[in-house]
Amino acid sequence: MKAPQEILDFYTRPAAMTSGGAHASRFDELPRDVPSLVRVVQGLVLHQHWARAYGVELSDERRSESHLRPLDRMLDRLFALDARPLSAARPPEARLVGVCRHVTVLLTALLRAKGIPARARCGFAGYFKPGTFMDHWVCEHWNAAESRWVLVDAQLDDVQSAASKPDFDALDVPRDRFVVAGDAWAKGRAGEVDPMTFGFLDEGGLWFIDGNIVRDLAALNNMEMLPWDCWGAMSLPGAAHGDDRLALFDGLAAITRSPDARFAELRATYEGDERLRVPATVLNWVLNRQDTI
Repeated sequence: MKAPQEILDFYTRPAAMTSGGAHASRFDELPRDVPSLVRVVQGLVLHQHWARAYGVELSDERRSESHLRPLDRMLDRLFALDARPLSAARPPEARLVGVCRHVTVLLTALLRAKGIPARARCGFAGYFKPGTFMDHWVCEHWNAAESRWVLVDAQLDDVQSAASKPDFDALDVPRDRFVVAGDAWAKGRAGEVDPMTFGFLDEGGLWFIDGNIVRDLAALNNMEMLPWDCWGAMSLPGAAHGDDRLALFDGLAAITRSPDARFAELRATYEGDERLRVPATVLNWVLNRQDTI
């Protein structure tokens, strides 16, 4: 089913977190096809939790790069480490340190720069640890030839694929292997899965899922925040949901599960509710501080 042009245009324009700023012209020399752009991204970002698999020991200073949000600041740091063009794959120690969100934001930005509609999705991956769905971000791009949105996990390079052994093409991730936050909520509410299987390390449950619904809603409105940014309607760890909050997240899950069919509602809900809209400052949960956006 073809997405309306209004929606495709919205996800082709650079936004607050996906603008290259002064570095935008550096995108010009890059290839236009999705597989090539995925390989470019894999040569530029080092996931902080996988660093040792690449033979890199990270200092606290290098780990702090994972708290960078806007793409232009990410690129500032990347070029400070290695000033070569983006097409030059860096050795692991010279890559920007980030997490799945940074990989996703960079790929989303590069696809948009090449005229390919793309958006970040926040949810859970079922291919890193058996029996669990781990907190994760991937990129979703519009495949015009097939008239559908396709999930791409650019984080799964040769090193990580060898370790996690995915049984699918990382350039077309099945919807039951990466589950967007709204789908995770719906499955948990329906009793199809145990909500505790959705989370990170020893934390999980509906409270964790509802935070990712808010982050996914923001990302679908072109505000791709850090996985540990907290604001507004998100629940505290372990918090129970009363009827009002269950109804709120039932509604948000439904919207984010069908973002194109409910695009006007998606935009109005985000912009019109201060509990959902990214505020001027958010709580950086990892650093236990308020960060200005």
